[in-house]
Amino acid sequence: MSLRFDDPDRPNSYIGRSVPRPNAARLVEGQGRYVDDISLPRMVHVAFLRSPHAHARILAIDAAEAQRLPGVLRVFTGADLAGVCTPWVGVLQHLKGLKSPPQHPIAVGKASWAGEPVAAVVAESRALAEDALALIDVDFEPLPVVADMMSALDGATPLVHPELGDNLAFRRLHEEGDVEAAFAAGPHVVEAEFVTGRHTGVCLEPRTILADYRGAENQLVVHLSGQAPHMIQSVLAEHLDMPESHVRVICNDVGGSFGIKVHVYPDEVATVAIAKVMKRPVKFVADRLESFASDIHARDHVIRARMAFDGEGRILGLDVDDWTAIGPYSVYPRTSAVEGNQVVNLCGGPYVLPVYRARTSVVFQNKVPTSQYRAVGHPIACAVTEGLVDMAAARLGLDPVEMRRRNLIPDDAYPYVSAAKMKFEALSHHASLDKLVKLMDYDALRTEQRALRDRGIHRGIGIASFIELTNPSPFMYGIGGARISAQDGCTIRMDPDGSVVALTGVTEQGQGTEAVIAQVVAESIGVSMERVKVVTGDTQVTPYGGGTWASRGAGIGGEAALQAGLALRASILQIAGVLLQADPQGLAIVADQVVDAGTGNERMPLAELGRIVYFRGDTLPRDLPRELVATRHYLTSEHPFAFTNGVQASYVEVDVETGFVKLLKHWCVEDCGRIINPMLVDEQIRGGIVQGLGGALYEECLYDGEGQLLNANMADYLVPMAPEMPDMVIGHVETPTRESVLGAKGAGEAGTAGAPGAVMNAINDALAPFGARVTDMPFTPEKILRALGVVK
Repeated sequence: MSLRFDDPDRPNSYIGRSVPRPNAARLVEGQGRYVDDISLPRMVHVAFLRSPHAHARILAIDAAEAQRLPGVLRVFTGADLAGVCTPWVGVLQHLKGLKSPPQHPIAVGKASWAGEPVAAVVAESRALAEDALALIDVDFEPLPVVADMMSALDGATPLVHPELGDNLAFRRLHEEGDVEAAFAAGPHVVEAEFVTGRHTGVCLEPRTILADYRGAENQLVVHLSGQAPHMIQSVLAEHLDMPESHVRVICNDVGGSFGIKVHVYPDEVATVAIAKVMKRPVKFVADRLESFASDIHARDHVIRARMAFDGEGRILGLDVDDWTAIGPYSVYPRTSAVEGNQVVNLCGGPYVLPVYRARTSVVFQNKVPTSQYRAVGHPIACAVTEGLVDMAAARLGLDPVEMRRRNLIPDDAYPYVSAAKMKFEALSHHASLDKLVKLMDYDALRTEQRALRDRGIHRGIGIASFIELTNPSPFMYGIGGARISAQDGCTIRMDPDGSVVALTGVTEQGQGTEAVIAQVVAESIGVSMERVKVVTGDTQVTPYGGGTWASRGAGIGGEAALQAGLALRASILQIAGVLLQADPQGLAIVADQVVDAGTGNERMPLAELGRIVYFRGDTLPRDLPRELVATRHYLTSEHPFAFTNGVQASYVEVDVETGFVKLLKHWCVEDCGRIINPMLVDEQIRGGIVQGLGGALYEECLYDGEGQLLNANMADYLVPMAPEMPDMVIGHVETPTRESVLGAKGAGEAGTAGAPGAVMNAINDALAPFGARVTDMPFTPEKILRALGVVK
C-alpha cells in the first residue's frame, strides 16, 4: 500500500479530503446522548451549597432543617466525605518548587473562594435539593481576602494558606545570554505592560456527571462530560481506594470542552464519593450561574516586557516578567502553574532571539482557581511578543511585515533550538507570512487604509506570528509524576460482513475526532469510510490513552489508528493470500474488496473473507493466524512537542468617538503538518479564532476587592456572537512531522493563539495617528477612550 498521502489519485484516498463528520446527522436530529439525558433506576440528585465568602472559616454547619425536608435523603459536609475520599495536591515534580495545599471534595474547616462547595444535599430531584440548600445554616468567620495579584507577596498581605509560608505557588526564571549587556548595547528599546483579563470557557453543555456505584460488585461507573476518561479513572481509583479495573468512566457526547473539562473538580469527585456512600446513582449538573464560580478560570496575567533592537530592526534581546494568579489551589492533576510556565517557554518563539530572560511568578489568591484553557499560555506569549515587535516597527519606521521578515527564524534553519530551549523540528514562518500577505492583498489593504484615514475613518491592520505546541510527549506531565498518559492506542476489528469497528483512546467533544479516526482507518485498511464505526470515551472498551487535550488527537491518536489499520490490513491480506492461492504482496484492498495490486481486478469481497474466518475457520490451515483485530499504541519520543506555526492578520475599524471596535476581516495561515480533513481543520481554526477574539474584546471575569465575582451571568459576561464576528479566510502550509508516518501535528489551539495579538496590533495601528496604544485585554470601549484621552 502506498503511503504517499500527497498523491490525490491514490486509491481509497480519505486522508486529505473534506468529508462530513459521521456523527453530524445524529446530533443535528437531536439524537445526541449527553450525560443529562441519562436516567438510571434509583437515581438521585445532588446540589452544592457554595461559600458566599471568598475566605472564611467554617465554624459550624446546621443542616437539621434541610434534612427534615420531604424528598431530601442526606446532607454531606466535608468531614463526612473525608473518610471516603482522600485529598489531592496539584503539584508536578518537574515544576520545581510548585506548592499547593491538600484539597478536599467539600471544604473542610475553611472556604477559600466564593463558590467553593461547603455542603451537599442529596434529594429525589434537583429542585428539592436546591430548596434544602436554603435551609442549611453555616456559621462563617470571614478572613482577610487576597484579591490583588501584584501585592500578593507583600509582607503586609495576609496569607491564603498560612501553613505554606507565603502566597507564592511557583516561580521560574529562565535566562539565556547576557540580558543587561544586550539592552545596554541596543540603540532601540521598546517596553510595555500587558494585561490579560480572567476568562472562562462557557461550554455549551455545562459540567455534568452521573456516578453509579454498585456495591455488590465494588464497581463504579461514571458518566462524565469530560475529555480524559482514563485520567479520571486513575484519579477516582486512587482517591476512593479502588482498583482501576473496577472504575469505568464513559464520556459519550460532550457539548464542548476547550480544556475546561480536563481537570479534576471537587464537586464532581464529591458526587462520586456520595454515590459510593449511598450505593445508588447520583447526578450533578452545574447550572449556568454556578459554572462561573466553579468552572476553572484562565489567563489573568500582568506582564512587563521589553525588547532591544539594533539600528536595522533586528532583535537583540527580550526580557519578560510575568505575574499570574491562580486562586487558592493549584488545580489537580495538571496544575495551575503550567500556563505561567508556558509563557516562559513561548515568548519570542517565532524569532531569532540571541538573548532572552523570562520569569513567571504564580501566586495564590481568593478567587476561582485558574488552570488550563484552550491554547494554554499561547495568546499571552503571542500578544506580548507581537506587541513589542509592532512597537519596534513603528519606532524604526518599518512596515510590520518587513519587521517580521528580518527577524523570523529562517525556514531553512531547522532543526532549531529556541532561546527558551524549545526544540523545533521544522516550521514555516516565512512561507506562512508570504502566503498571508498574498491572501489578504496586503498592499491594497494598506492603500485602502490610507484613503479612509483621510476621510476620518480609522482602520487598522494587525499581524501576529505564533507557534503552537502539539502532540505532547511524556515530557509535559509524565516526568512530573502525574498519571496523565502521553501515549494513545487504537484497536481495530473487522466484523464478519467486512465492516470495521475502531476503538480509540482519544475523545470526541465536537471537534471531529470520529471523522479523523474514521478517515485514517478507512484509508489504512482499504475500506469505505461509511463502513467504519468509531468508538471513543469508554475506559472499559477503548485502549488506554490520554484523551483529547493539547492538540494531540490527530497527531497521536491518528498515528495509533494508522498503525493499527496497517497491521489489520496485513492480517487480512495474509488470509486472502491463502484463500486465493496468491502472494499477499501482490494483493491490495480497495473499496471493501481484495483486489489484484497490479491490475485492480476484484478477487474477493471482504465480507466473504470475514464469513470464512468467523464461520468456516475449519477450512483454513491450522497454522494460519486468523485474528481480524489489531491494537497499536503510539508515543512521541524524539521531540517534547510537535510544534506548529502560523500567522494571523486582523482588519478592524475603531470609532474614536465611542471606542467601539468593528471586526472587518480576519486571516490565518497555519501549518499543522499533514492535513487529514481540511474542512475540520478550518472549522477548528475558525472556532479558535472566535475564542481568541472573545478574550481580546469581550470576555472578562470581574471581581471586587473582596473576591466577589461581579458578572457571573450571561447578561454581564460577554461572549462573541455571530453578528460581531468577521469573515475569516484560512490558508495552509503543510510541513509534516517526520516522527510519524502520518505526519500530522495539531490544529486545535492555533486560532486562539494568534487572534488576540493580531487584534491588539490592528487596534493600535488604527489609533497610531492619535499616539494612543492599548495593551490591557479585553480592549473595551472604555479602555480605548482612556487611551485616546477622552475618558480620564
